[in-house]
Amino acid sequence: MKVLIRAGYGIFYVLALSVSVYAILFLTIDWLGSQYLKQKFSLAPIAMYSHIIGGSFALLTGAFQLNSLFRAKFLVAHKILGRVYVVAVLFSGIAGLFIATRSMGGTVAHFGFGIMAILWLLTVYMAVVRIRQGKVRVHRHWMVLNYSLTCSAITLRLYLPTFPMIFNIDFITSYTYISWAAWLPNIIIAQLYLMKKNVRQC
Repeated sequence: MKVLIRAGYGIFYVLALSVSVYAILFLTIDWLGSQYLKQKFSLAPIAMYSHIIGGSFALLTGAFQLNSLFRAKFLVAHKILGRVYVVAVLFSGIAGLFIATRSMGGTVAHFGFGIMAILWLLTVYMAVVRIRQGKVRVHRHWMVLNYSLTCSAITLRLYLPTFPMIFNIDFITSYTYISWAAWLPNIIIAQLYLMKKNVRQC
């Protein structure tokens, strides 16, 4: 069982690192990635850079923040990375909310990405409030929910090439579905995990 858990962590860290590196390369290499997306993003370059760079930092730092062994051994580093994570989410989330109004897929996609950005900002705010109140357990609860939304960066990139093939639909239609599918199952699964964990601790 421990082997499977470690393998799962390993796969997750590889995905988080890969997505973060790809996002940065997307900004710096002209021919890499969708040219249509680059054209859309060029209309709001500040928001684009804030969203992608902030999201990349959040994805990477958050992967370590939720690791109990890392927290136990490197508490000071955990606190420092926690501040970096919050700033990264704030930059990326605010920019993401702005970009959501210009996303492909029309109104449905605007609402999908927009609600995700609002929840991303709200959950990180609640996490900060709770840790300042000294409520560590509640803080961790909000951070798990928040990071599940951060991980939409991974699920989004897994779904983009697969949805059109699996469901035999065009890219714009699939993008509309993905604007919800990239994050909604994540936060539902995270909440179910937390509920199950709380039951065990009772």
